[in-house]
Amino acid sequence: MASDKNVAIVTGSARGIGESTAVMLAERAFNITVNYASSADEAKDTVAQCEAKGAEVLLVQGDIASDVDCRRIVDETTAKWGRLDVLINNAGTTTYVNHMELEKLTPEVWERTFGVNVFGTFQMVRAAEKPLRASGNSSIVNVGSIAGVAGIGSSIAYAASKGALNTMTLSLARVLAPEVRINTICPGFVGTKWQRDGQGDGYDEYVKGVEAGTPQQHACTADDIAESVVQMALGHRYMTGETILVDAGSHLGFSPLVAR
Repeated sequence: MASDKNVAIVTGSARGIGESTAVMLAERAFNITVNYASSADEAKDTVAQCEAKGAEVLLVQGDIASDVDCRRIVDETTAKWGRLDVLINNAGTTTYVNHMELEKLTPEVWERTFGVNVFGTFQMVRAAEKPLRASGNSSIVNVGSIAGVAGIGSSIAYAASKGALNTMTLSLARVLAPEVRINTICPGFVGTKWQRDGQGDGYDEYVKGVEAGTPQQHACTADDIAESVVQMALGHRYMTGETILVDAGSHLGFSPLVAR
């Protein structure tokens, strides 16, 4: 028997934007599948936070680069609750490679980056298509990046993968309509552990630079982005195929925005 409550899968929800999104959906009376690839302890903390909001929670380990794992995540979700209403494709990966150091951008970096950020996202959508269509008013939100719009970010491979994600969103919006909406939220800088690890000892100074360089003088947090992800997932019923920048206006310093 299907659950009376809406159900969401949030990939990569052990920490950061995924964690915040899962908790916000739990606050809105969703049951949640929390997914993680390797961060088991952090994922258990996300589960506890969602349960504290009154949600039933399913914890599923899985690497979305594996099609088998993607199908298992969806199958375990629908087996437990009999429905799926929202898919948040948040899981992503990168390897920090200076854009000037082309020799360091190895085939392995390209394959892993695209394997998660593009192929993995597609595999999750494909696995979830049937139950999402059956929901009748379902939504997919991809978490992209300003890197995919402006060609910046942690590596050229990462920027290219997020650009591909934006294009794939357009294609899938045509395929999945009218039952399923799909949109992409593209953050700029987000103050997460991932960013802190990437910036190292210079993180605090980097954040100050971000704040000074954005029109709204703000360095976005995971909660800031999750708020937009949840709004996109639950509202905007007749919006699909869109790429929305959420970056306190930092994109205004870049020119190639017609590409979005």
